[in-house]
Amino acid sequence: MHAYRSHTCAQLRASDVDTTARISGWIHRKRDHGGLLFIDLRDHYGLTQCVLEPESPHFELLERARVESVITITGKVVARSAEAINPNLPTGEVELRVEDVAVQSAAEELPMPVFGEPEWAEEVRLKYRFLDLRRETLHSNIMSRVAIIRAMRDKMAAAGFFEFATPILTASSPEGARDFLVPSRIHPGEFYALPQAPQQYKQLLMVSGFDRYFQIAPCFRDEDPRADRLPGEFYQLDVEMSFVEEEDVFTTMEPVIRSVFEDFAEGKPVTAEFPRIPYDVAMAKYGSDKPDLRNPIEMQNVTEHFAGSGFKIFAGMIEKNPKVEVWAIPGPSGGSRAFCDRMNSWAQKEGQPGLGYIFFRDGEGAGPVAKNIGEERTAAIRNQLGLEDGDAVFFVAGVPKDFVSFAGKARDRVGSELNLIDEDRFALCWIVDFPMYEWDEENKKVEFSHNPFSMPKGGMAALEAAEAEGTDALLALKAQQYDLVCNGFEIASGSIRNHIPETMIKAFGITGLGPDVVKERFGALYRAFKYGAPPHGGMAAGVDRIVMLLVGAKNLREVCVFPMNQQAADLLMNAPAKADPQQLKDLSLRVVVQEPKKS
Repeated sequence: MHAYRSHTCAQLRASDVDTTARISGWIHRKRDHGGLLFIDLRDHYGLTQCVLEPESPHFELLERARVESVITITGKVVARSAEAINPNLPTGEVELRVEDVAVQSAAEELPMPVFGEPEWAEEVRLKYRFLDLRRETLHSNIMSRVAIIRAMRDKMAAAGFFEFATPILTASSPEGARDFLVPSRIHPGEFYALPQAPQQYKQLLMVSGFDRYFQIAPCFRDEDPRADRLPGEFYQLDVEMSFVEEEDVFTTMEPVIRSVFEDFAEGKPVTAEFPRIPYDVAMAKYGSDKPDLRNPIEMQNVTEHFAGSGFKIFAGMIEKNPKVEVWAIPGPSGGSRAFCDRMNSWAQKEGQPGLGYIFFRDGEGAGPVAKNIGEERTAAIRNQLGLEDGDAVFFVAGVPKDFVSFAGKARDRVGSELNLIDEDRFALCWIVDFPMYEWDEENKKVEFSHNPFSMPKGGMAALEAAEAEGTDALLALKAQQYDLVCNGFEIASGSIRNHIPETMIKAFGITGLGPDVVKERFGALYRAFKYGAPPHGGMAAGVDRIVMLLVGAKNLREVCVFPMNQQAADLLMNAPAKADPQQLKDLSLRVVVQEPKKS
């Protein structure tokens, strides 16, 4: 018999009764029932119940052994009595009668429990991640991640894509965050960068003639903490295709993403056809470019009903500034003063002066707004929004770019508070027609809004025309950029690329980067485009976010093996840490720590 196991802890069945088996694993739980000692032994695959009597020579050893000690048990497989069968356990019809025990590794007292799923301080969980990973839910999440990534690879290969590995040590790239720099010992004073994304490499692969690329790619960004992204490092399903338009990317990748969700959704419905929603429409209807379509609320523009009305706050704003709009956020079933007042208080906590509202009862509107605008305007709002008695509507006013984010939060809050969100489905959509540029208020200049390597709609002609008209025209220019959104999370982003050297120079020039800078910083792409580049495009889907959604986790750290904390610190490996003086000397580096700024 093998030294450690003849079976895993998930294999023994009723057909094995009266045979001798050997299993190894961790002591998951111990129970003393009337003198009999029960040991639940756990390995990667499952649990087996083991039992021994007080007269056993191994009783004292196992009675003293702490949970999470690693042991090997040899014994006879016996059938459980009918009342002792556990139907929830694959091995629940049998138990192993202990005949021999070997302690492979004794555990000390645990800093955190492994049995069960108790809430525990995240600092402890991350420092002792190897223990945390033994817990059933987290262990299952990680194995789901493995299966999801395997499925992605299989589906991409079936769709005619080829997997390429791109370099980890590369040059700095403007992907929207700070790079992690790696000093070079061989080239003193010079640095590599860890890739924020394999963007340039995958485009170069298209120029090289490989046609369809994919990779489960690690990406590194030295960002400030964000709730929706792991600090430091994350993974994405990176994709690029040659000779394609937007529609080709959608029709190729939509079945891949849909089938991944369907395979792991555990019966939850998945959107059959992903709607394509223009960016401007998404912002106007949902107040977000990553809308949660499980929430049925759609905002509407009701400015006309307040212009010249008796509600002087809004009417005065509209009169003074033609850019001012009033948006309505319907609240189906929220037609009570208590709920409306609660929403108003929430808005004030969000830093807003309040949230105007009307609620409907007995065929008419109630509340201060209804009183001030009158019955006719109130009825017009009700008819436009399709509201009924028992419903409410909330209002935000101002220049849309200034309040749209708050309006989106209010829509989410109303949907959540009124239980309007269908939690048991996956609602996916494409957001298309993103702005090519945005205004950088801090530096008072036009900047790329999304991916700097995207092709503007209309190409060079559109760039030249918008530049001639001025800033407003540039900010109105659309790019061939798109995001894939699921349940309020951006899970993928992509574009059709700008593959014409002159158009590339013009696009960057509008942001203040001259031809010499572009040729220096993006020399590989620029040179490649001068020697015949196919029209190409692609996308990158966030592996971590997709896994999080599919397993129902609330936190990205619940789907990654060894994550950092929100301060970008690895508590398990104690990183980052100070470098040894000799290491710094080898790298020609000297550390100068900046003093914190005085407030």
